[in-house]
Amino acid sequence: MELLLIQSQEHSTLPLAELNAAMECENINGVVDAVCEGLVIINSLSPEYCDDYYKILVKRLGYTHEVHEVIAKFDYNDIEEEIVSIDWSKYIDETFAVRVKRFNSKIDTSATERKVGSLILSASEGIKVNLDNPNSYIRFVIHKNDVYLAIRKYELNKKHFEEMKPHKRPFFYPGSMSPKLARCMVNLSRVKENELLLDPFCGTGGILIEGGFVGAKLAGSDVDWKMKNGTVTNLDYCGFTNYRTFHLDVRELNMYELVDAVVTDPPYGISTSTGDVDGDEIFNEFFKAIYDNMKDDAYLCMASPHYVDLEPMMEAVGFELLERYSIKMHRSLTRVISVIKKSKV
Repeated sequence: MELLLIQSQEHSTLPLAELNAAMECENINGVVDAVCEGLVIINSLSPEYCDDYYKILVKRLGYTHEVHEVIAKFDYNDIEEEIVSIDWSKYIDETFAVRVKRFNSKIDTSATERKVGSLILSASEGIKVNLDNPNSYIRFVIHKNDVYLAIRKYELNKKHFEEMKPHKRPFFYPGSMSPKLARCMVNLSRVKENELLLDPFCGTGGILIEGGFVGAKLAGSDVDWKMKNGTVTNLDYCGFTNYRTFHLDVRELNMYELVDAVVTDPPYGISTSTGDVDGDEIFNEFFKAIYDNMKDDAYLCMASPHYVDLEPMMEAVGFELLERYSIKMHRSLTRVISVIKKSKV
């Protein structure tokens, strides 16, 4: 079986990296085919587990807009023959809508939607078109001359990332990370449901919130008691109860249990961020402090400015850099997302 994913094109590499990380940590066995930017097919999925994989991806992914189960693939020139040959009673529950998405194609989307809808109606009985609130949603995706015909079984919560924007939460502080990027970083950390996720610079709690929504246990700390208390306010607002927070300097961190993953955005350039440490030294101190609080082979996903060379610092402690992604913020700053692994001594 195959799943079709329509991904965000906000970043050229992060959506695919997030998908690969989520599949790895959830043990989803499939072959990822990046057809083009924004369109991905996951092939060779076991029919026995495909439904479970579908639900997992819908729950976890941040930079993916839609996930669908592929019904058929064919050449656009064979559209009529292929669509009327399908037993639509397997896929449509009384009402349906067809939506066309094109990649590297100049076809008329509205005309194609009408044509596909008409063909489905002609090949079926007892169903109707409902464009506003259909029971069944058909995705007709065209890449060049290839057609992927798919059905939506589980819908992503598209409103989540809008509702969770920093300024819409009870406690807000300027400069907070976007929910989509926070979710992506959580996924890049490979943290699983019921595993312990730590953010030692928790700020307003944005990263922990996204970790909570994928089912992780949460721990956060911050040297600023207002931030620590603000994180509590935001976590409570989201309905989370499986968390602990601490008001302390990262150098004093001594976790009650070793953590499975660390995801964080250190407040670089702010001299009060670790009390009396500023500049690049905050990262050096962070690596030293966090290492002994992580399980062997645990992942660390962190943000940093482009002008800080993290590799010598992490390697000196015993970390290994696995992945790196750059996000242009403005003319003078590029944010670097690094995926790092604790190496066994």
